[in-house]
Amino acid sequence: MYDVVVVGAGHAGCEAALAAARMGCKTLLLSMNLDNIALMPCNPSIGGPAKGHVVREIDALGGEMARNIDRTFIQIRMLNTGKGPAVQALRAQADKKLYSLSMKHTLERQPDLYLKQGLVEAIGTAHPESGNGRPTTLWVKTNSAQVYQGRTVVLTTGTSLAGRIIVGDTSYQAGRAGEFAAVGLSHSLRSLGFTLGRLKTGTPARLDARTVDFSKTVIQPGSEMPLHFSFASNGVEPWRFPPANPVYPQAAATSWRRQLPCYLVYTNPQTHQIIRSNLHRAPLFNGSIEGIGPRYCPSIEDKIVRFPHKEAHPLFLEPEGWETGEVYVQGGNTSLPEDVQLEMLRSIPALEKVEMVRAGYAIEYDYVPPWQTSASLESKVVPSLFLAGQINGTTGYEEAAGQGLVAGINAASKVKGTPPLVLTRDQSYIGVMIDDLVTRDLVEPYRLLTSRAEYRLLLRQDNADLRLTPLGHRLGLIDDERYRQLAARQEAIDKEIARLERTFVTPPGETAGVRGAELLRRQEVTFQRLVDFGAAPRDLDPQVMEQVEVSLKYHGYIEKQKRDVQRMHRLEGSRLPPDIDYDALVGLRYEACHKLKVFRPTTLGQASRIDGVTPADMAILMVHLERRRRGR
Repeated sequence: MYDVVVVGAGHAGCEAALAAARMGCKTLLLSMNLDNIALMPCNPSIGGPAKGHVVREIDALGGEMARNIDRTFIQIRMLNTGKGPAVQALRAQADKKLYSLSMKHTLERQPDLYLKQGLVEAIGTAHPESGNGRPTTLWVKTNSAQVYQGRTVVLTTGTSLAGRIIVGDTSYQAGRAGEFAAVGLSHSLRSLGFTLGRLKTGTPARLDARTVDFSKTVIQPGSEMPLHFSFASNGVEPWRFPPANPVYPQAAATSWRRQLPCYLVYTNPQTHQIIRSNLHRAPLFNGSIEGIGPRYCPSIEDKIVRFPHKEAHPLFLEPEGWETGEVYVQGGNTSLPEDVQLEMLRSIPALEKVEMVRAGYAIEYDYVPPWQTSASLESKVVPSLFLAGQINGTTGYEEAAGQGLVAGINAASKVKGTPPLVLTRDQSYIGVMIDDLVTRDLVEPYRLLTSRAEYRLLLRQDNADLRLTPLGHRLGLIDDERYRQLAARQEAIDKEIARLERTFVTPPGETAGVRGAELLRRQEVTFQRLVDFGAAPRDLDPQVMEQVEVSLKYHGYIEKQKRDVQRMHRLEGSRLPPDIDYDALVGLRYEACHKLKVFRPTTLGQASRIDGVTPADMAILMVHLERRRRGR
């Protein structure tokens, strides 16, 4: 008997289990293979636009992903440095084996958390009372007939639900390469009343680094400047400083940490002709694949068909770790037959003699369309059952981890009888993602993008701790010392902004003085320039400098977004009764009525974001709510 049972130990499951245990709940984490905890079956990387924002938000709330990648990365970079702060994001290459091992060590050392191996094949509602007299809600059963009871259950099944791998003409049941598919669990969910859908994702070939001609590639080095995902990374040491692997050239130590480069190559017209000549053998085009794939991460054969005018597509050769010669081909997802994959790769100059270690493949799997899930990630169909990760129709380690953290927090909150955590769109990218999932029709695997956030200037990766760490502290996931450090940094930011607002500075080459705040708002002026000519203190924390500069330079835009947030909060504050009869609302269009009955939004704000609900429909809802308040 457990307070929280988490099924699946991928990125969502790890965050869910750690959050629940850290909140004081007796937690069980079930994995079909304990050697594959936090596995990276696709890209061995963490972060990128929007995804990197989520990782920093996970850290700010007290999750583990940021600290784990900081311990185990082989390269880190800041992306979009030539653009504004809203879209700048960290991205790191992981040593995939060390990442998994490091997370397993963290789980094994967490009090109140128990790890067990087992393939869950069924789930159901339990008897009102368990043998020890405590109320129970759910049970899960493994393929070895073991039954575990939990007051709450979190399903983080990844691609295992009735998973099917496809390579060319070959297909077979599997959750991932080398793992079983959870066929029984799909049947069990349907028997509980869930509607399931079918999605598809894929992965590229892995190459033998010894057969790559790196002299014909463009080297992509790591950052010379120290970078970390975790706001507390001054205390996170690398797993170890490994020796250089002679397989990879240019594997030199930077001034602060040893890193491995990545390598850029391009496809060419010969590559594209090989793919076009074999489209009749491509499962994506010959009808072998039924599920819908991610639009923003298409296979290489899909790119060639969709963009016939392009003569070249970039492919990044990414090492999978310090002590392995396997190389991941970023941008080369494919389910073409193995012989075609090899021919295609060898048409690229740097890969003329390449050998594949593993072929790329596509995988189809079942998911639970998230209109059956609330914003707390609790199922609407079965109370006390929470869903997180790819089971909700998302793709990506970071999206899964963000959902897992929220699901674990809310499963623990349900056990403790406290209100659920519901993150809003102006509060976090995690909130944007979950709100999108529970209010919009999902027609493809969901990937988070900065363009999906209407308040992205407020949701920068650099201020995630200021936005969310107080919340993590209230939940018990952030310790007092870290919270005190945050409070001190916020105080230092406020003091420096106030000082610059009242202090006049005469810039070099000018005769008239200007307030420091106004000077910093100039496009060409950075905080470091103020330091250089003595207008700002040199001993400020770099994080304080960054926040002061962004806050002042983008003050007008930030204030405008805050006003937009206030208007939206008025809609979010208008609750929709759970028993509202949409069929009885005169004038409500048929499509809007149908969508509102399916999604059952809890606020006017949620209703306004449902596809098919127009401003006219919203006006009818507002009139109805006003009449209910007046008792008419």
